[in-house]
Amino acid sequence: MPAPRSLTIIGMAALLWNLLGDASFIGQYLMDTPDLAKTDPDSAHIFAQMPGWVWATFAISVFAATIAMILLLMRRASAVPLYLLSTIATLILFGHSFLATDMLPMYGWGATL
Repeated sequence: MPAPRSLTIIGMAALLWNLLGDASFIGQYLMDTPDLAKTDPDSAHIFAQMPGWVWATFAISVFAATIAMILLLMRRASAVPLYLLSTIATLILFGHSFLATDMLPMYGWGATL
C-alpha cells in the first residue's frame, strides 16, 4: 500500500528543517574567535563556555534527527530509536542551555520560545 502523498511532502519539509539544524550546528561549531566577536557579547560568552560534551550532544541531536527522517522517508523502523536518541539529546542540550548557563538571566523566558 503506497504512503499518502502528504506524508512524503511533510517528510521532505521535515528533512529540509533537519538539514537547517545540521547547518546551524556546523556554522556554530566552526565559529572562531573573530566570528564570535561579531555576535552579541552575551551569545559570544555562552558559546565560548560550551563544554565539549554539549557540542557532542548538539551534534547527536541534529544529525540523528536528519538520519532518522531519511530512514522514515524510506519507511524503516530503525528511524524510531534514532528519533528517541535525538529527542533525549535535545532535552539534555536545552536543559544545559537554560539551567547551566546565563541564558535565562540574559534573555529571559522568551528565549525558550
